[in-house]
Amino acid sequence: MDRTLVIKATAGHDDPERCNQAFTVAAAAVASGVQVSLWLTGEASWFAVPGRAAEFSLPHAAPLPDLLESVLAAGSITVCTQCAARRELTQADLIDGVRIAGAPTFVEEITRDGAQALVY
Repeated sequence: MDRTLVIKATAGHDDPERCNQAFTVAAAAVASGVQVSLWLTGEASWFAVPGRAAEFSLPHAAPLPDLLESVLAAGSITVCTQCAARRELTQADLIDGVRIAGAPTFVEEITRDGAQALVY
């Protein structure tokens, strides 16, 4: 059975260590060959906008743009529908390859056989 790791990042600049943890775990899982679906919610939604990840900095942490790129290259990244709407973000505002989807899609992903969900 294939395992899928579904990670929900709920923090951004407002809680940099929690934010970084979500991206680091997602990138490490991708590097390990695990199928990863990274969900950006709340303030983390902004990192789906081109250039926004480059504004994030945390001492002793890998650059967020590098982590984001590695997850996008081998996994999937989704911005929460409501979170995007609250920030007036549309699909056209996002990095190529990032999608917008809602709670039904999240529930579908986390309830599949072999799925493990983590929320940061």
